[in-house]
Amino acid sequence: MYGRELAQLTLFHDFSPEQLEQIQSFVEICRFPKDQVIFEQGEQAQHLYIVINGEVVVRFKPYDGPDIIVTHITAGGVFGWSAALGRSAYTSSAITTTTSEFFRFRAKDLHKLCEQNPETGRIILDRLAAVIAERLHSTHNQILAILTQAVNSDSE
Repeated sequence: MYGRELAQLTLFHDFSPEQLEQIQSFVEICRFPKDQVIFEQGEQAQHLYIVINGEVVVRFKPYDGPDIIVTHITAGGVFGWSAALGRSAYTSSAITTTTSEFFRFRAKDLHKLCEQNPETGRIILDRLAAVIAERLHSTHNQILAILTQAVNSDSE
């Protein structure tokens, strides 16, 4: 049903038709209008999302400051990975900036997919790890820039 669309995403690139069929049984498509909060920071982490089309902004709210835009995620991007990591709550919020469409996995279904299809699961988890590592690196650079700006403002 979604095989062609899944195959076009980097996360599932080069998967066999059998692997894509395995994945399809665990995924659903969802759509949200512009400015829709998909989940809030601190909310129970239940789903992993992959953008089919549209855009999402991920925001982090430190306890002692204003929201920080962590990233903008477009087609092929992944967010909500707190659910995949087994965390109980999302560490940031996700809000659509345009009308958007997503593939969505329930965390428990992603774990079930990995258990039932270990090779497919290993590849997915490896690719998710790469996405998470890149996002954390980008966030590090953004926070460093904010800190540098704050220090420079204080010394003026």
